[in-house]
Amino acid sequence: MIQGIFYARFLPQEGTKVVAQSPPGCIVATEFTPHLKPPLVDFDIVQEYIIPRKAFFNRFVTVNSPDGKHSILGFPVSIPHERYHRNEFIFNFGLVIESDVDHTPYERLVRRLAITFAEMERQNGYLSSEGQVDDGRRPIGSLLEIVKEDLNNYGECMIPIDEANTINMKLFPYHAPPPAVHGWHVPVPKTKLAEIVDSTWDLTLQRIIPHVDGVNDVRRIAWLADVSLPLTQCALQHLLYYDTILLLDMFFFGSCYALRPGIHDFVSNRSNIVDECAAYVGISPPIIISGGGGGGSSSGGGGGGADTMMTDSTASLNMSIHRTFSSTQFLDPTIDATSISRPTTSSTISAAPYPRVSHYQLIKLMTTFCVGRSVMEWVRLHQEAGFEVLRHVDVRRLVQFGVVKGLLYRVHKYAVSKSYLSLLATGRRAGGVESGENGKKVHNNHKGKEKTKEKNLEDDGLEMKISRKRMSRLRIQDADDNEEEEAEEDGADGNSDNDEDQNGEEQEEEEKKEDEAKTRRKMQRYVNGQHAFDQIITEQNLTDTEILKKLKCFGAGDVAILYR
Repeated sequence: MIQGIFYARFLPQEGTKVVAQSPPGCIVATEFTPHLKPPLVDFDIVQEYIIPRKAFFNRFVTVNSPDGKHSILGFPVSIPHERYHRNEFIFNFGLVIESDVDHTPYERLVRRLAITFAEMERQNGYLSSEGQVDDGRRPIGSLLEIVKEDLNNYGECMIPIDEANTINMKLFPYHAPPPAVHGWHVPVPKTKLAEIVDSTWDLTLQRIIPHVDGVNDVRRIAWLADVSLPLTQCALQHLLYYDTILLLDMFFFGSCYALRPGIHDFVSNRSNIVDECAAYVGISPPIIISGGGGGGSSSGGGGGGADTMMTDSTASLNMSIHRTFSSTQFLDPTIDATSISRPTTSSTISAAPYPRVSHYQLIKLMTTFCVGRSVMEWVRLHQEAGFEVLRHVDVRRLVQFGVVKGLLYRVHKYAVSKSYLSLLATGRRAGGVESGENGKKVHNNHKGKEKTKEKNLEDDGLEMKISRKRMSRLRIQDADDNEEEEAEEDGADGNSDNDEDQNGEEQEEEEKKEDEAKTRRKMQRYVNGQHAFDQIITEQNLTDTEILKKLKCFGAGDVAILYR
């Protein structure tokens, strides 16, 4: 919000002077405003920055007040011309806003004010003739007051000055560049994305938005929408830029969560946050269908009045509707439960009374998350204490609520290899490959040597096969000539079979080593302590257990798992 607006000039005899200000007395006190609040800034200290040196003319200038509470945004202008005293007219229009407010949206306003009045001064001397000519025009002080009030109340203003000039300005909100969207993120809607689907012309968004439900990760959304992953990430960044979604981590029962300082607000139930949590995470009870006459059949016979439980399909449908309602209620508190339409049949549907989870139990559930305890262990802990968590609480939604409200944070897992870090510290990569151009040459030479070895091994294997065939033919011929030689050949065959078994075992060992080397090369980029397990899961399509199994290829005690 604009706290004050002013117009200052440099007078040859008086120096820098504030000619007009709104509200009165916001920059300098006047004889008409002694009873008002003191000025927002000390003008004697900042006046040399209101009309600065020539190097700062026609530039956007920001000055902070000595107490650090306010900032002055200005755009000093110098108009050289012979008609002015000292052949120059210097002025500045400035805004006073709070220091902790983003200055970016107001920069355009200050520039527009300065440029508009500078052009009017060049045309007919609008500013320099202020107070000298009585032509019935509106004084600058009243113009500044209208500009401030309109911008603060409506975010825009359109003020006609004369027949040829009008001040048109609009305060556009500034959105910071959105963070990067990765495949392991889970987008959660903050607003009703269905309205965006109806109004957007982007076909990519129309295909992606229906799958943004707070459960699917980015990679799965891309697969369900049949859209490439980079294009999906770009579309989600677009939604993130306009603050319609937020990004969370994937939910696993093997993940760990820890408490944030905001848990104190949850324990004290500030702003009824516990009630909001109960409405969001509670699981609805089964709905009882009272049999009516006619259309439906019951277990007790045709048209009877016996109450029967819903079928599984109807129950699952009701559960999905409840989850949708809970999500909408959490994101938009103005929606009431009675406004959600439920499926109806010829039978009368009535919900049995079902108590919510108590405040004490919810606080107990939320405060028992800690580092080193997975969600599965957390569930088992409360089940052993006599509370069936999975029957009364949607665990995923409870964790999601805690993360969104700042009560919990996800403890990620990272893998760190000592040998790989030592190679990085010495300027090399895993496998003894050096970095830089020399590393490329060594790598190419190493590849060439491997190809040569493989070719030699293939040639040796071919020669061994040919020699074996020749030996077998000789053995058949010798068997026909002499039985004793056949016996000797049989002994030789036994030895050759043993040799083949040994060769097979050696070949299996070599293949095993090659597989381990491939796995090591595939996983080495993830063992520098900068890639969480979520990234490995989505990029390599591995489970947590499979990742730990593959990390064993680095050797015993080489890889350490860090939690942070």
